[in-house]
Amino acid sequence: MHIVDAGCEPLRHPCTASQFYPGSFGLNTDTDGNIRSSAMTERISDFVLERLRAWGIERVFGYPGDGINGLLGAFGRAEDKPRFIQVRHEEMAAFMACAHSKFTGQPGVCLATSGPGAIHLLNGLYDAKLDHQAVVVIVGQTARSVLGAGYQQEVDLAALFNDVARYVQVVSAPEAVRHVVDRAFRTAIGERTVCCVVLPRDLQELPAVAKPRHRHDMMHSSLGLASPLVVPRDEDLARAAQLLNSGKRVAMLVGAGALGARDEVAAAADVLGSGVAKALLGKAVVPDDLPYVTGSIGLLGTAPTAEMMAHCDTLLMVGTSFPYSEFLPEEGQACAVQIDIDPHNLGLRYATTLNLVGDSKATLAALLPRLVRKTDRRWRERLEESVRDWWSLLHARAMVASDRINPQLVFEELSPRLPEEAILTGDAGSSTMWLARHVKVRAGMMASLSGTLASMGSALPYAIAAKFAFGGRPVVAVAGDGAMQMNGINELITVAKYWREWATPGFVVLVLNNRELNMVTWEMRALSGDPKFPASQDIPDFPYAEYACALGLGGTRVNTPEGVGPALDAAFSADRPYLVEAITDANVPMLPPQISFEQAESFFAALCKGDKDAAAIVRQSVREMLAKTLADRD
Repeated sequence: MHIVDAGCEPLRHPCTASQFYPGSFGLNTDTDGNIRSSAMTERISDFVLERLRAWGIERVFGYPGDGINGLLGAFGRAEDKPRFIQVRHEEMAAFMACAHSKFTGQPGVCLATSGPGAIHLLNGLYDAKLDHQAVVVIVGQTARSVLGAGYQQEVDLAALFNDVARYVQVVSAPEAVRHVVDRAFRTAIGERTVCCVVLPRDLQELPAVAKPRHRHDMMHSSLGLASPLVVPRDEDLARAAQLLNSGKRVAMLVGAGALGARDEVAAAADVLGSGVAKALLGKAVVPDDLPYVTGSIGLLGTAPTAEMMAHCDTLLMVGTSFPYSEFLPEEGQACAVQIDIDPHNLGLRYATTLNLVGDSKATLAALLPRLVRKTDRRWRERLEESVRDWWSLLHARAMVASDRINPQLVFEELSPRLPEEAILTGDAGSSTMWLARHVKVRAGMMASLSGTLASMGSALPYAIAAKFAFGGRPVVAVAGDGAMQMNGINELITVAKYWREWATPGFVVLVLNNRELNMVTWEMRALSGDPKFPASQDIPDFPYAEYACALGLGGTRVNTPEGVGPALDAAFSADRPYLVEAITDANVPMLPPQISFEQAESFFAALCKGDKDAAAIVRQSVREMLAKTLADRD
């Protein structure tokens, strides 16, 4: 493995660096290259914000509380630089910090008070940890004088954050603030993880020590990080090329780690004559309208991807830790090469032949000259035909009538209407199934959601963070009614609070209202063989569109298939954020790309145990099968 210098020039000043991690944001410096410092930086709280600015932080997502009163006062004195974005719940602040990191490549920052505020952050922070995003969290703590006395809102924060944060430190002295903040950022950026700084309440009001004394027991930290470019050794690249060149039926699987390598992935697929499957977080790696892109993998996946994995003899995995091994080739079927920047992800999901630690873009670029273009294109042609048939089938399924609106139709109508450079955010639930399959992400678009954690409630906070980062780009959040009731309706208040400050108002929320926790219901049937349990699965109706209008946003409720397209047109042309609420059918079957005997057995067993929707499900399933028959004829 080679670690190549990122190409930084010698620094003119010991505290000056132009760019870091990975060349996407810079230090807050003056024209002479010196870190800007304010004469008003007197308290530790002021110094913390000064350090955030020096690290290039433009906004902090948080919720107030007396445990961080000192920091809140500093925001006021600093004229809100960095900007404090007030959310409705601390969990949303952590989700937004994670999404900011995903969409911008810069570290996200969230802020919460002591005790309950800190506890509320955890779910969003685990989302960042599991999806390998750089997030720094700053939390308050009770005063040092009462720690250990069972004081109000006293929680052992070091223990609380020990698992989710790679680095967590309670600051106990003014001289420690600088090195703790710097180390938190450097660790979060360098290891793409979560780090936590705990600031006791009394400490925030003490005089700042910007430059510790030069003596024993003092640390003198600095800013900045020039990330290396990691590329495998030449001999390992040569071996990888030999393995890939020997394959006759090559498959590629790409994930979030390949998001910056679109051209290299496309070039490799062309030379190797392969198809490209995408893990859900890698949906935007290559456009869906390319003829060889087979689409998603797994339960949310496509038939072309399942076919490709079942018949390939060679597999190239790039930047993915897709967790479900049963959807990959059977062990021993394919010779596999895996590329990932994190060695922990290598050789974990499949018995790979060769594991390469390296940056996806740089490694593929170094590998491409060694690859030999395959002259036999029959495998590629077979995959492209399968992709064409799949899109035809999806269209036919979307046109199938249902008792309410067919949810597939909603996404069939959404996909061609997506504006250029749209940013899509999703949630956990059946809406993600239809988003993954039916929406064609085009070149220049971005898309993300809570991936490895698969947490409900990510769509709205992710979308808000995206809009703050890219105010001029259209943002589309897709959520089910369960996720909206969990937290989405509250974050609409955040949208109403801030949207007039965005460069453009383009912000669309698409809600699938089927009055059911649909994904869990289908998992109960197909995986456990249990019928729907209405007490846990049915949820109350809620007027999402009316609520949006009450907040001063736009909104419409759609009850008919004919109304879906016009509603989306109105949303994308609105002069304010707009919510489209589609009343969809919960009994449209979410069919996996390949149905195993065990799944079929469990499903029919569940229906026979008194599932109240059994008749509707059977009726809709017959319609889906007829749609497939018609699509096959075409």
